Amino acid sequence: MNSSNYPNQKFDHQHVAIGLPAAGFQQQHGHVHQPTVGPWSSGLCDCCSDCSTCCLTYWCPCITFGRIAETVDKGSSSCGVNGALYFIIAWLTGCACLYSCGYRSKMRHQYMLKDSPCGDCLVHFFCESCALCQEYRELKSRGFDMALGWHGNLEKQNRGLAMASTAPVVEGGMTR
Repeated sequence: MNSSNYPNQKFDHQHVAIGLPAAGFQQQHGHVHQPTVGPWSSGLCDCCSDCSTCCLTYWCPCITFGRIAETVDKGSSSCGVNGALYFIIAWLTGCACLYSCGYRSKMRHQYMLKDSPCGDCLVHFFCESCALCQEYRELKSRGFDMALGWHGNLEKQNRGLAMASTAPVVEGGMTR
């Protein structure tokens, strides 16, 4: 499913900044209506559709998770801290899914995604790598450059808005 079907659910700094309704909520005549739950942009087992994310998650799941967590937290926590916590929990308990499933749930609520194929904790417990890849792909499909992090994406979008709001400079006048 193409994310353009859900234009109100893409990364949009302007709407975040001015407090418009969260993704998935529809506003008509000043009233906020119940959210509409939609599908994920890719399936849980579509890992090979994005080989670079698949490899990153297989070899360094703490980086994948850190990037997801920073984006889902809207920059209030860093990729490094979340990735380090993920690594420590995985190293000490072998169950980093206990930490990561909470972020899947938070992300689902932010973007009004279906709870599928089963509950968030079960998905992470049985398919941790697939779950992380799916979440990473979902955020990418919504316009995030995951390598930039939350603040980098804000800066990139602000530069684009600033460039779009200024008229192009034509040097030397018009000629034929």
